[in-house]
Amino acid sequence: MGKTLRIAGTIGESIVDGPGFRYVIFTQGCPHHCPGCHNPETHDFSGGTDIDSDALVADILKNPLLTGVTFSGGEPFCQAEGLCAVADGLNGKKPLMSYTGYTFEQLMELPDPWVRKLLEKLTLLVDGRFVEEEKGLELRFRGSANQRVLDVQTSLKTGQATWMEEYR
Repeated sequence: MGKTLRIAGTIGESIVDGPGFRYVIFTQGCPHHCPGCHNPETHDFSGGTDIDSDALVADILKNPLLTGVTFSGGEPFCQAEGLCAVADGLNGKKPLMSYTGYTFEQLMELPDPWVRKLLEKLTLLVDGRFVEEEKGLELRFRGSANQRVLDVQTSLKTGQATWMEEYR
């Protein structure tokens, strides 16, 4: 048995939540409460339903056409340990990305050791709070211009947030 996650839901096939054909997990609970949030129903930490990480992994692996998995929310980094269990269950079979209302710099300062472990498993990170005044429909995989699409592995190596150039 894996770790329990509280989720708002999943999308089995998405082309708008990251590059390629992706499975999306929407975590439940978010401390940011950004005005204009696309998923306000995910803010309440007591909402959603519990699911075992192994069940999510099994569901993901049922579809051989998937090219990646996206962690969205809510705030995925509030459940970093459970998402690490999903990542470990996938064992590198799918590239992982996550959205977060935190900046990369803020994530690096959080005391939860699972945050760093989850970052180490990601390829891409869309960071920063959604800012309604900076909303842009032309932005690839992000909702507002202040958000960044980061190359997580390079960012971790250098200790500085590094854009994934093709999404700049």
